[in-house]
Amino acid sequence: MPSAPLSPVRQPPAADRVYMHVKQAVLERRYEGGTLLTEGELAQAVGVSRTPVREALLKLEMEGLLKLYPKKGALVLAVSAQEIADVVETRLLVEEFAVRRAVPAPPALIARLRELLAEQTQRAEAGDLAEVAATDRCFHAEIVKHAGNQILARLYDQLRDRQLRMGVAVMQSHPDRIAKNITEHAEILERIEAGDAEGAAHCVRQHLSWVKLLVRGEDR
Repeated sequence: MPSAPLSPVRQPPAADRVYMHVKQAVLERRYEGGTLLTEGELAQAVGVSRTPVREALLKLEMEGLLKLYPKKGALVLAVSAQEIADVVETRLLVEEFAVRRAVPAPPALIARLRELLAEQTQRAEAGDLAEVAATDRCFHAEIVKHAGNQILARLYDQLRDRQLRMGVAVMQSHPDRIAKNITEHAEILERIEAGDAEGAAHCVRQHLSWVKLLVRGEDR
C-alpha cells in the first residue's frame, strides 16, 4: 500500500515571522540601540511584503523595543540606566521573597538548578552570550516558579525580554562578569541545598545588586 504524501510544513504567518526575526535580533543585540530599521530591508530579509512588516513593528513598539517614525522606519531603543535600575529593583523584590519560599527545596528544583548551572558554564565556554543570558534567566525563573505563587511568577515572566536584552548588553561590556555570575549562581544553589533561606536571600541580593554598581560606573 503506497504511503500517503507528506503534508507540507506550514510556516507561521508573515507578520509573526517578521516579529520573531526582529525581536530575536534586538534581544541578542544584533540590532543594537540606535539602529534604524526600514520596512524594505526587513521585508527583504524575511522574504515578505511590507504589510506584515508594519504589523510586526507596531507590536514591537507596544512592547517598548522600538519607536516608529512614519516614512523613515523603526528605531531600536537603547537600554537606559533607569530601565536597568527599575528591572533590578523589581527583581530584588520578587527573587528575595521567592528564594525564601522555595526553601526547603524539593529534589526536582535542586536537580534542575544544577542542570542549568552546568548548561550556563558550557554556553560560556562556547562564547554564546545569548544562550548564557537565556540560561541565566532560566536559573532565576526556576526559583521563582517554585515559590508557589502563580501571580508572582506571571509578573516575573513579564520581565523576561528586558532581562535577556540587559544580560547580553552587560556581558558584552563586562565579559569578566560571566564567570562571576556562574560562581554566584553556585553560591545561591549551595545555600538552597543547605536549607538556608536567609543565606540564599542574601546571596541573591548580592548577586543582583552589582548591576546597580555598574550603572553608576562602579564594579565589584
